[in-house]
Order: sequence, then structure tokens, then C-alpha cells
Amino acid sequence: MSPRPDPSRHHPSTVSNSLDILEVVATLGLGVTAKEIAAALHLPQATAYRLINSLVAEEFLVRTSDLRGFGLGARLNGLVTAASIPTVSTAARRQLDDLRDTVRFAVHIMAFHHGNLRVLDADPDHPVRAERELVRYLHASAAGKLLLADRTVWQAALPSTPLRQLTPDTITDLAALDTELRTIREQQLAVQIDQLEQDLACLAVPLRNPYGDTVGALCLAGPSNRIDALLERAESLRRCAGVLAPLLF
Repeated sequence: MSPRPDPSRHHPSTVSNSLDILEVVATLGLGVTAKEIAAALHLPQATAYRLINSLVAEEFLVRTSDLRGFGLGARLNGLVTAASIPTVSTAARRQLDDLRDTVRFAVHIMAFHHGNLRVLDADPDHPVRAERELVRYLHASAAGKLLLADRTVWQAALPSTPLRQLTPDTITDLAALDTELRTIREQQLAVQIDQLEQDLACLAVPLRNPYGDTVGALCLAGPSNRIDALLERAESLRRCAGVLAPLLF
């Protein structure tokens, strides 16, 4: 942990102090006391106790079983996962390179975690299009629909507000989306055409862990007017997903 600045020279915000507390707990480890935290940050003990109690209430920190110290809480799990840089094994990389060499479309790998979607490996020759929308609006992308189709109560993964209409073709009606998700479950293939972005089509097939859970998607993307050519690759995409999944998850 880097040295702390002299508190007499600056006036850090509550947010800044709270983040500093989390860093101290991460650095000093499970069981660090409020007094130790206050000393490490040169904070008044009353201020440290107030912020620590707030972080405990919000589940960013937890108290140890003896109630004397603190550790990092469950709510940090998602933040750590989102910030970490995933890795793809050498064996998986070879399989990906072989697939990318045989198709004229973009090949991407998506990972699913706690109802969220993230890009695990993007095609270096074909950048991910509409990435911000891809990870935010599950109802509009092939990978997002695959994630939703694997959930028993898929509505829980969507916002309570009306679904965002990204293009004129985006499905925003829940009944229509439910029908599409049933088809995806049956076919184990998700397809989107012009729903995420105009002139963009994508196929997505599931990547499963050893327990059979769908934990990601292997995606093939290209121009909408090449959808027939994309669909012709569906079976080879499934076969590749079967080889890749054990190497990734």
C-alpha cells in the first residue's frame, strides 16, 4: 500500500476515505481493527468508526466472528470480478485462432457471471461492435438472450423499467421475448439481426462448465446481409464450443 498523504494538507471526501478503508482492510488482511485502520489512514477514530459501520451496513465490510476486527464483504465480489482481467489458456487460444482462420466473420467469447455479461476474448481483427450496449442490454444481443434463456426467472436479470429500444428491430415486448427465449432453449442457439445495432447480426452458442451450467457464449458476428452465411456456421460453432468450454471454464 502506498504511503498516505499528510491529512493536514488535504480534505478527502467521504467516498475517498471509504475507498481508502477498503484498501487498508485488503492490505492488512482479515481481522484488522478499527483502531488500526484509523491509524493507517491518520483518521480521527470517530470518523473511522462511522465510515466502517456504514461499510458494514452496506456489506462492503464484515465483522470477524469475535467482533473485534473486519474483513472484506460479499458486495466486493462483483467489483473485483468486473475489474479483473480474464485470461485465456494457450490451448484455448489455439482453438480460437483455428476457428478465426477458417471464418470471415468476428469470433468473440463472452462470459456470464451473476447475471452479467462481459467480453472474455474479442476477435483482434474484428473489434466488438456496440460493446457498451452489448453488456448492458441483455434483451438485444445474441449472447444476452442466451444468458436469459438459461435462467428460470429470466425477468429478474432485466431492469424493472421498460426495455430499451436500441433499433427499430429490438424486441421490447416481454411476451415476444419469452417466446424467443423458449426457442433459444430448444435450439441451444441465439440469433440477433439488427436488434443491437443496425447492419449487425450475431449467433451465440452456449459454453458450459463441468456441471452443465451455461457460463458463457461463443459468438459469431457479421453484417446482417450475411446472416445466411453466418447460420451455415452454426454446427461448426457448436462443435468448437464443445472443445473450448473445458479449456476456459
